[in-house]
Amino acid sequence: MDPVAATTVAVESPNVLSMVFGSGFVVQSVLIMLILLSVWSWAITIAKAIQFRRAQANSNEFAQVFWETRNFSRIDESSRRLMASPLVSVFKSGYQELLHTVQEGKQSGVTLDVASELGTVERALRRAELEETHRLEKGITFLASVASAAPFIGLFGTVWGIMNAFHGLSQAKSSTIQAVAPGISEALVATAVGLAAAIPAAVAFNYFTATVRKFRQSMDSFSEEFINIARRYFVK
Repeated sequence: MDPVAATTVAVESPNVLSMVFGSGFVVQSVLIMLILLSVWSWAITIAKAIQFRRAQANSNEFAQVFWETRNFSRIDESSRRLMASPLVSVFKSGYQELLHTVQEGKQSGVTLDVASELGTVERALRRAELEETHRLEKGITFLASVASAAPFIGLFGTVWGIMNAFHGLSQAKSSTIQAVAPGISEALVATAVGLAAAIPAAVAFNYFTATVRKFRQSMDSFSEEFINIARRYFVK
């Protein structure tokens, strides 16, 4: 190919940035909105990935200490540096309620009743599980919203851009594909950006949802074991 012709083709071939800046106000607004949603969803994804990784590491270490010791007072001291784990929060809530119940029993001179007194401990564990679940799920719903809404927002920008392209074609002197193709290509950028924002958000949402489910199962199993140990060592 002639070097001069190649240079001419390269100059005349539009890139994505020229399409974005050459589009109309509505399409540009849609693109800006999608870019902001994408940036915010990526920020949430990175933050949640760091949070879950730290929580998993602390949970593994806490579980090892718990199963090796099974001494609540020693576990309470060892778990102070593992507060990123949801199991630690559940343990502390149950342990504080258990200590409070034991102290009340000593002051009244009666032993714990399995049916009634440990029920308060179990409810404290369930409340802590719910709070930790809400903390883990914080921000994940935004990813679901981006995954579901971003393609439709991009489609709106595409439809609007195509409408303007055909409206401009009706006023053009020559009704050829060359007259409408640039406007359509600029409009299709909105759909591409919408998909680029939605796909990572959908993948992150599914992954984090599965991870939260695993944490909930771990907290349920831990709460049951906590009650069994409390019944074995604290209830006579």
